[in-house]
Parts: sequence; structure tokens; C-alpha cells
Amino acid sequence: MSRVAVIQYPGSNCDLDALEVLQKVEKTKADLVWHKDIKNDNYDGYVLPGGFSYGDYLRAGAIAARSPSIKIVREAVEKNKPVLGICNGLQILVEAGLLPGAVLRNIGLRFACTWTRLSVETTRTPFTSLAKKGQALRIPIAHNEGRYYLDDAQIRELEKRDQIVFRYVNENNKPTEEANPNGSVDNIAGICNEEGNVMGLMPHPERASLKDLSPDGQTYGRVIFDSMLQSMTEMSTRK
Repeated sequence: MSRVAVIQYPGSNCDLDALEVLQKVEKTKADLVWHKDIKNDNYDGYVLPGGFSYGDYLRAGAIAARSPSIKIVREAVEKNKPVLGICNGLQILVEAGLLPGAVLRNIGLRFACTWTRLSVETTRTPFTSLAKKGQALRIPIAHNEGRYYLDDAQIRELEKRDQIVFRYVNENNKPTEEANPNGSVDNIAGICNEEGNVMGLMPHPERASLKDLSPDGQTYGRVIFDSMLQSMTEMSTRK
């Protein structure tokens, strides 16, 4: 069975949520690992959870991106292992240079906490392989700094390389301004690296993986974890 590390930083507050989904819902082996205690790449996949690592001092994710754990994460990335960054996890991956762009203060300069509708823009990643392109997912957000930014030329490069994974959309699956909760450029909610094995998103799939937590009883976030775990199983069988 595949093993997943949920890396805990000072200020992480969604780590136990992710751990519960992996252990109790996905029935996989998952460990909560303090960021200073992870010395070797002994896991098949990694999750960088949401929260406010180091109190968001300097910039969200900036200090955690200098943690010793990132060296191990880089090693895992080079071995094509899946690395998932959720909310603060995306911010950390961007600050570490493992994902492109920047994550800025929300356009309204206020904390945003609401359910959003996402469109799956690509299924080539280990995190969306079980989804369908254009599939709509209802997943909540909770962040103060979630506005993804790149300049227009770089956005075109992301498009060309199929690195835009999720967009905020309305009920008609259109990426409108009204559907965009934080002002992210091009309604981007999640991106991946060029290889596809590193993905970060601002919405919280772990909060949309239990029926009791969903307003309509659906578990839209499960497809991300299901896809990730299946990809790890497939990798292990190829070894």
C-alpha cells in the first residue's frame, strides 16, 4: 500500500483534515510529519496542507518554503512522485519555485470563506486522472491571500503547456468575474508544474470529501485524492 506524508508546519491548521481523509476515507497509510523531522524521501506522495505557516510573516508560505522539508519534497518531485499543495501548500510551492507565479492578497483585501464551483481544465495530472475535462466540482475556499498572478505572456505559456488545472466558474461552467472569489488572473484556482506531478490549488478538497461537510451531500474533493492514490499505486507496480 502507498504511503503519504502530510507535512506539518508551525501554523498548519488543515493538516489533520487531510490526514483524516487519507486514513479514514481513502483507507491509505498516511503519516503526519513535522517539517523538521522528515529527513529522507521515504514516501510515495506528499501533501502540503492549508493553514498559516509561520503566521504568514513576510509573505504567505515564504518562510515554510525555506524549511528543511522542501529539500526532501524536491527530491520526490525529481522522482516524479505526486506532491499536492492545498491553500497554504500552494503558497509554499510557489514560494519554493516548484510552481510558477505568485499568490497575492485577495482583490477585496478581505478573508474569503465560501463554497466555489471549479471546472477541471486538464486530466493529465496524477490529481485529476479520474476526473473528466470540464467536470464541475464544488469545493470551499478559506483564504486571505489567494489571488493567483502571472503576466499575460506567462499565462499563455501555462495554457500551451496544459498547466492550468482548475478555474473558478459559474453554474454554466463559465469563468466569469462573478464566479471569481479572489481576483485570480484568468479565474485560475489550481495549477501544476510542467511535468504534472506537482499541483497546488487554493480550494480545500479535504473539506469536500465527507458527505456530512457538503451542503449537497456530494464528495467532489474525493476525485483529487482518488486520482493521486491511484497514480501512486500505478507507479509502485511499475517499479
